Amino acid sequence: MSRRLDRVNELLRREIGTVIQKDYEWHGKLVTVAEVEVTQDLKEGKVWTSVLGGEAGPVIDKLNRDHGSIQSKVMKRVVLKSTPVLRFVHDASAIRGVDIVNLLDEVEKLPKAPEAEPE
Repeated sequence: MSRRLDRVNELLRREIGTVIQKDYEWHGKLVTVAEVEVTQDLKEGKVWTSVLGGEAGPVIDKLNRDHGSIQSKVMKRVVLKSTPVLRFVHDASAIRGVDIVNLLDEVEKLPKAPEAEPE
């Protein structure tokens, strides 16, 4: 992937994140944009979205229903030769990370084998 495309992805990630924080009320959920991947021709963009503190499905559905409005708000601040059609998908990596930390905590509480005595 080109450095220019990386910069576009990062800029879109920040701007989309700002829109969904400022313009939406998530009622106790933390909704963040983890990553954006636009195609080389800038026609489509996949928006990886994390949802903590509740069910992700309704949040992703709402974002996909509102994608046109989100696109227009973002494109007022980001000028590209074409406006990518945004598609929001759930990014469960944050949840997996929390699950792994919790699992490691549980493992730490398990009884340990006695240490071998030196000979």
